[in-house]
Parts: sequence; structure tokens; C-alpha cells
Amino acid sequence: MIDTRTHGIIDYVTGALLIVAPYLFGFANGGIAQWLPQLLGVTTIVMSLLTRYEFSVAKIIPLKVHLGVDMASGALLAVSPWLFGFADLIWWPHLLVGVLEIVVPLMTNRTEPVPAHTRTPRT
Repeated sequence: MIDTRTHGIIDYVTGALLIVAPYLFGFANGGIAQWLPQLLGVTTIVMSLLTRYEFSVAKIIPLKVHLGVDMASGALLAVSPWLFGFADLIWWPHLLVGVLEIVVPLMTNRTEPVPAHTRTPRT
């Protein structure tokens, strides 16, 4: 299982990677192949800032909702080259990251972390 702290780190790294991937892998052509991963990357970072886990600033979104959105966006990203017809240009980063966006939430502990200030001290 992946703990929520590790999931948070993965979220921020994935979000940043999705934003820069079109430039790193040469598909920054202004089309959907570029802007879909970038949009999903920004969404991942914003959701992470608002999710009830360790690396959040607002703790508004329940963890289970966050994980569901991760899986849905992963599914969209994975099929996007064929759904939107750009598989002849690029497909493997979309498919790879999309599948990881499905697998990581499935492996993540779904118990929301307890805030440090509410924990009872051990005796």
C-alpha cells in the first residue's frame, strides 16, 4: 500500500511532469496532445492543494474523492491519443502516465490521515 504522504508527493511530481511533458517529449504543438496533459497536471496540483492529506493547504476535498478523480483523469489521459486522434503523433507518455494515475490510487491507503494536533500522545 502507498501511504497518503507518499501519494501526495507522487501527485505533485506527476502534476509537474504533465505540465512540462509536451516540451520534454516534443509534442508541444498547441493541440490537444499538448494541452490535455497540461490541464490535467494543473488540475492534479490544485486538487492536491485542496485534499485532506499531509501536503495540502486547505484540506477541503475528501481523499476518496481525490482518488476517484485521479483514476478518472488517468483513464481519460490513457485513451486520449486514440479518442482525440493524435496517436500517430504521440501516445506512449499519455498511456503510461494515465495507467499510473489509475494504479497509484488503487494502491493508496484510503484512510485520511489524522491531523497531528488531534492525535493523542502515547504513554
